Amino acid sequence: MTQIDNLKHKLKELRLNAMSGQLEEVLQVVKQNNLDFLGALERLMDIELEYRHQAAVKRKFQQSKLREKITIDGFDFNHHKSREDQKARILDLLNLEFIGGKMDVIIIGNPGTGKTFLAKAIAFAACQANIKVLFTTAIDMINQLIAAQADYSLLKKLQYYQSPDLLCLDELGYLALGEQGSDLFFQVISHRHQQKSTLLTTNLRFADWGKVFNSTTAATAIADRLVYHSEVLIMEGGSYRRRPNT
Repeated sequence: MTQIDNLKHKLKELRLNAMSGQLEEVLQVVKQNNLDFLGALERLMDIELEYRHQAAVKRKFQQSKLREKITIDGFDFNHHKSREDQKARILDLLNLEFIGGKMDVIIIGNPGTGKTFLAKAIAFAACQANIKVLFTTAIDMINQLIAAQADYSLLKKLQYYQSPDLLCLDELGYLALGEQGSDLFFQVISHRHQQKSTLLTTNLRFADWGKVFNSTTAATAIADRLVYHSEVLIMEGGSYRRRPNT
């Protein structure tokens, strides 16, 4: 075994796989450019750090449950005036500072107005920033929690929804959650309140949330926590999916 082979083996033993894989190439660059030891070491470390960052970003996307990589480039701001009027606010959300500030985001609008697209674009941007994200529908979360309650794994499942830095709950409002579902939804939101960021999309104005939750009391308690420290976007206009050129 040559000295280089031996060094590559030791790097793998230390789980520095990117450094091991690029060692010979870096040594060649060092020789050609007459770099010193520290320069060579820094180059190898940069390679390893970039490899680990990209691996972490890939894991974040896989864990997020997003099925597609949506970016804001595909969002038609010219479709409706409300999109144009809120462009600066939308782009500001994509800076992701609201996650660091543990703020919530609520996107309200009729079907087809771009709520889910924006939620996915923000969620994907967070994944790219190596932030822990989970994207799901509100009703699927409740169904999962009810099932967990039945098989006595509720605490573990609650932790699953309470732990992400950004929890995206899509499509609140299409199905009523019932008493059990409302209680479970409250538990998730109450635990995350001012601790983690939640992004919610809904077709209902706040005054109509009593139609989804078991009572106006539950609806008010949940809305109060979400609105307390949040950004609220109201998307107006007709469905983008039904625009004339489709």
